[in-house]
Amino acid sequence: MAATDIAAGHPTTTTHTFFLILSHILLLLILPESAKSAQIPGLDSFLTQQFRLDPQAHNDTFYALPSRLKKSISSSTAAADLHPISSQISALLSLHLPVSLHVKLVGSSFSADSPQLLTSFLSATLSTDHFHVITPFESTSHHHLSLTHSLQFDVSLSRNTLSSQLSSAVHSALSAASSSLRSPLISIDHSIVDQIIAKDFETESPLHGFYLYLLNLGPQSKPYAYSYTSGDSSPGFTKCLGTIWAGKDRYLWIDLGAGPVDYGPALSGDGVLPRGEFHPLAALHGAPKSEEAVLADFASLVYSAYQVLTVPPLRIPVPFENSLVVQFIHVYEFEGRDKGRDTYGLDWSTIEKSFMDEVHNGGLVLGSQSLSFKKYEVNYKDCTACSFAISKSTNSYTSRFLFDNYTLIISEYVDSKTLHQILSDSAEEINKLANIAEEEDFGRVLPVYVFDLDYSTLLLLDRYHQSVAFKDMVIAVRTKNSQTVSDYSCNGRHVFTQTRELERPLVGSILQSMWGVSPTHLVWSSKHNSTVVDYTWSVGQTPFGPFSEISSLSFVQKDAARRNVALTWLNESISSAIDVLVSVNGHGGDQVLLKGPKHDEFFQRWILFKYKLEKVTSALSRLDYEMASYFLRSSDHDLYAMHSIVYHASQELEASLVCFKDPQFPWVPFLLTAMTLSIFCYVYSRRERFFRNKRKQF
Repeated sequence: MAATDIAAGHPTTTTHTFFLILSHILLLLILPESAKSAQIPGLDSFLTQQFRLDPQAHNDTFYALPSRLKKSISSSTAAADLHPISSQISALLSLHLPVSLHVKLVGSSFSADSPQLLTSFLSATLSTDHFHVITPFESTSHHHLSLTHSLQFDVSLSRNTLSSQLSSAVHSALSAASSSLRSPLISIDHSIVDQIIAKDFETESPLHGFYLYLLNLGPQSKPYAYSYTSGDSSPGFTKCLGTIWAGKDRYLWIDLGAGPVDYGPALSGDGVLPRGEFHPLAALHGAPKSEEAVLADFASLVYSAYQVLTVPPLRIPVPFENSLVVQFIHVYEFEGRDKGRDTYGLDWSTIEKSFMDEVHNGGLVLGSQSLSFKKYEVNYKDCTACSFAISKSTNSYTSRFLFDNYTLIISEYVDSKTLHQILSDSAEEINKLANIAEEEDFGRVLPVYVFDLDYSTLLLLDRYHQSVAFKDMVIAVRTKNSQTVSDYSCNGRHVFTQTRELERPLVGSILQSMWGVSPTHLVWSSKHNSTVVDYTWSVGQTPFGPFSEISSLSFVQKDAARRNVALTWLNESISSAIDVLVSVNGHGGDQVLLKGPKHDEFFQRWILFKYKLEKVTSALSRLDYEMASYFLRSSDHDLYAMHSIVYHASQELEASLVCFKDPQFPWVPFLLTAMTLSIFCYVYSRRERFFRNKRKQF
């Protein structure tokens, strides 16, 4: 990066270099001891070779270890024997994942000191935090995983040519665009800027980590913002303009000179991006600010992007399964000619294509995982369980509207939790009606129930949602009603919800249930011990939220899908390893429980297991999910072997405890007790004689 900066005519200052070195030193200081443990010579190359020969880790690498490597591991076990169990557990719980973020400042408005100032502000935010889970397993109440993460960043000025290309493109687009009567902002197609930035991103080599482009192209002739789909806004159709874009590759750009834009809840609620200069996205608008104040706002924007987009919380834990099956179960009520109406807004092939395109490009799935989609249909009138579920879960609420005077209107909605419970209880009956055979592979099956009802009135889930994701299913409901005014606004206009269009809501719900991908506007806050809503990143390429119309996936969702599986897998391995250590400690420790060859094999396995977990975190840091999944699979062999060793050793230990000698009779305590009792009885029997002289005095 330093060579690129100098070639571009922006030499990195000495102070800037100092801050970069300081940030890396701080990260090394907070790394756990396990990450800094001494490497075993030859083990890394051996495991890399095994990855090429057996990428699915079907074989146990322990039995393929050369004798020299076994000797090296055996020499490491001598130090491991001296460590107490508590230190081994601490080593597992201190595994750490550094996340690389490269910030590029684009535009002549940035001075040569801007990287240094932004680095100093970001360095003040450096901290270590756990990966969080919004809805954890029922067996635990903890909303965090064992693995921690921290931001590892660098800031640099971009090439002058990139800034000039972007300025020319935006200027040309503004000159060709016409003013809108509905918005003070000129709409520019985001692809004009994205194509230029995507080419610059491709020139970065090697591509490690995420790239964030902060654009400050200077003042323009007209205020503008970016559109993400074709067409213009109309009285019944709202186009939400924005200033950000997350690409399919690992880059994100923010045009700080565009806008200002505002979007969020219309009347009340959390997560609003306010109008004016009070949000970091609008830092360049409004009253003039000093460079330090502006860069401080940019630092908060960078840190928010890091938390929400690069290390988002898991919606649910996602255990690894080889087979992933999505079952579309279409419960329709239309008959005859009207039955064809259900194809509008519910194109199954479009939903499937959104996922399968990413799978074919090497995304979403890990290793040997397979993803398939199956479609089934159920007639609503033939399904008594379906009609009962809808009628039982339908509730009503009242709203006040001002026409000539205030009018009370009664509306209906479907309670998703009640509907979920009834569908869970009636799953077998619905499967028979839909001719759904039981899956042969023991994989993860996600039923997606879509109720296509012949109602003329609006009917949403929990009053606001077209589809709702649960751990074990997805539920969506639509009627003949085509649109409604939502409780959200964008750039001063209410957002209309097209209630017949379910493709995008279903894509988002499937991501949540199958891969645990959190919506872009939800972040877990350990300080609040609950989720925090922030719609800053809910425009552009995201299938979540009411402000985007795009169902395609960006790097945010694609990386989160695979990372969530790897993180859940790693967390389960750590928990299982801790159970092994606790079991060893409960049986008197390794010196008591494990004898001879079993003791040596257990600690050799333990050293190898810890080494593989460190390789998992290293691979995740490099965003190499295939390598991470290999080491997770390979470590499972060692974990299973350690469980087996402890189990058999405990069985032998318990069997040896059956044959024991009766303890000797406690003669000494018995004789002392007898003598004490005899003396007491003797004194008591002679009490008249012993105390006679005392009585005569009175």
